[in-house]
Amino acid sequence: MNMTDPRTMANAIRFLSIDAIERVGEGHPGTPLGSADTATALFTCHLKFNPKDPLWFDRDRVVQSNGHGSMLLYSLLHLSGYEKITLDDIKRFRELGSHCEGHPEFDPTCGIEVTTGPLGQGIANAAGMALAEAFLGEWLGRDLVDHYTYAFVGDGCLQEGVGQEVISLAGHLRLGKLVFLWDDNRMTDDGVIDLALSDDMPARFRLSGWHVQEVDGHDVDAVSAAILLAKKDPRPSMIRCTTVIGRGLPEVEGTRAAHSARIFREGAEAARRYLGWPHAPFEIPDDTLSAWREAGRRSLPEYQAWQSRVDALPPEKRRLLDRLREGRLPEGWQEPLRSFRERAARESSAESGIKLSGDIVDILAEAIPELISGAPDLEGATKHKRALAPFTASDHGGRYVHYGIREHAMGAMQNGMAAHGGVVPVGVTYLVFSDYMRPTLRLAAMMNLPVPFVFSHDSIGIGRNGPTHQPVEYLASLRAIPNMLVLRPADAVEAAECWEIALGNRGGPSSLIFARQTLEPVRTDGSGENRSRRGAYVLLEGESGVRQVTIFATGSEVGIAVEARRQLEAEGISTAVVSMPSWELFDAQDEDFRKKVLGRGTVRVAVEAAVRLGWDRYIGEDGGFVGMSGFGASGAETDLYEHFGITAGRVVEEVRKRLKGTSS
Repeated sequence: MNMTDPRTMANAIRFLSIDAIERVGEGHPGTPLGSADTATALFTCHLKFNPKDPLWFDRDRVVQSNGHGSMLLYSLLHLSGYEKITLDDIKRFRELGSHCEGHPEFDPTCGIEVTTGPLGQGIANAAGMALAEAFLGEWLGRDLVDHYTYAFVGDGCLQEGVGQEVISLAGHLRLGKLVFLWDDNRMTDDGVIDLALSDDMPARFRLSGWHVQEVDGHDVDAVSAAILLAKKDPRPSMIRCTTVIGRGLPEVEGTRAAHSARIFREGAEAARRYLGWPHAPFEIPDDTLSAWREAGRRSLPEYQAWQSRVDALPPEKRRLLDRLREGRLPEGWQEPLRSFRERAARESSAESGIKLSGDIVDILAEAIPELISGAPDLEGATKHKRALAPFTASDHGGRYVHYGIREHAMGAMQNGMAAHGGVVPVGVTYLVFSDYMRPTLRLAAMMNLPVPFVFSHDSIGIGRNGPTHQPVEYLASLRAIPNMLVLRPADAVEAAECWEIALGNRGGPSSLIFARQTLEPVRTDGSGENRSRRGAYVLLEGESGVRQVTIFATGSEVGIAVEARRQLEAEGISTAVVSMPSWELFDAQDEDFRKKVLGRGTVRVAVEAAVRLGWDRYIGEDGGFVGMSGFGASGAETDLYEHFGITAGRVVEEVRKRLKGTSS
């Protein structure tokens, strides 16, 4: 390798960052300038990667969790040879159309493994990646999967609550191929870290079972030696890299201003004099760029050896590996689901909604060997573990993760697993706890990750636990997330259909919403078309002549709609029931189909044990709504539905009022 001084290589990062931030007039120079030496040690001495094949399945993963300092990552990727991060992209940092956006945005084809920005998300994603690597290494063998996950970590990542969740769980599970490089600069946006923190951070990690080292983060050799030791330890590792924030900007280095200081031309020129960098803006001398590009080729022997091992695989294992790295599910994985719904329609038995989902996951776990499930201390309540052995510190081949009471970590780790690839990460918790996961749900949708999030106890139907656990507003909040597919099935047949839709949704996440209470069967047709795939369908058409009324419902309330229809039909009022498991899928249908389902010129009433928000687009402002207008209460399920008026009789009343209004 060209023996360019590593300090000079680090300064190449600094000045690409300085010049990009100065040119656009904003950015966060503190992290890229302070962490440049640490990052140089990782990329030039340890990282296993191939910029010419950025999707190499056995590459090391790098996550910049402190995403506001994104120019650190962009500079590293450009310098080491990722073709999609061009010098022109860096010159257009934070401008529309540049790959170098304000925070790293998911695009593994240019080396950006996950979207980061909300602090703490990246380190939790990294833990999920490390878990996926550990599982796949056990399953496929270390000749195919044997890599590390590194995260650049800032103070903010460790102060966010999800940070402690991840530290604790990763240590407990002994995710030994997870390495955090903590940029300990003792400075936050508000000022010195002592303003709000007096923790002994290394002690936090040690107490959670991590291997901890402390080094000068500006000493490339010391950081490199620490990484080498970290890779030899069976525990996850944290390397405390003591740095000076904004290193190289003489007016602001080591101060609060360095965090997000604006850089002016005079400051950039002062930095050039201070660090002895006599080059024009965006100019990297040939020998320095050559050294960086050679660092990008450093792993070629390992890459070629891996390719040779893959080429020599038996055909069946090669097909498995190709399927996993391409993100394809096994051939015929849908067939057990179709058999399940045929049987459910034939037997017509009532069952708890979340138990139905657990039964389905048991079936899917056999059909999809890469499926990894888990729940935050809700194994019994959500019934999604039965067929799966646990993933533990001593057995990384297990497929059920006991997350403990850590919903936020679970969701973010699911995102990391999906971004890593090769696994299907299922996470299950109560719907009311989805708010603890809100940033992860949003980022999964933003990254188009195929993550199935499963939520149970979806309404006042959970009963005596009371309003704190009755998520009346949560369906609306999930439906508000762009690219989030929300599915609320009405019975066993729809449950199987919705699971098939969710797993087949490879372009984004899905939220599967299940009731705790028993779901009476409403579907008698279990074979043929997956009717839920169109989002809504006419479950029962009006029988007494031309349709006069359309009742819409989702989930457990479809049964209420069916009973209301029976009463109205007995009065000679032609009434249709529309089951609407997914608004998003229905909205994507053609206009003729939507009009046919909605019913032209009919009275429209919706029933859902949730707030009305969003329903007006289907029932109109004058449509009837039977549901919740406030929070729930503690009591028996049947008493609560009666108390809040979510009954067939109330639906009938809403219909009669509107029929009377149309006839007067």
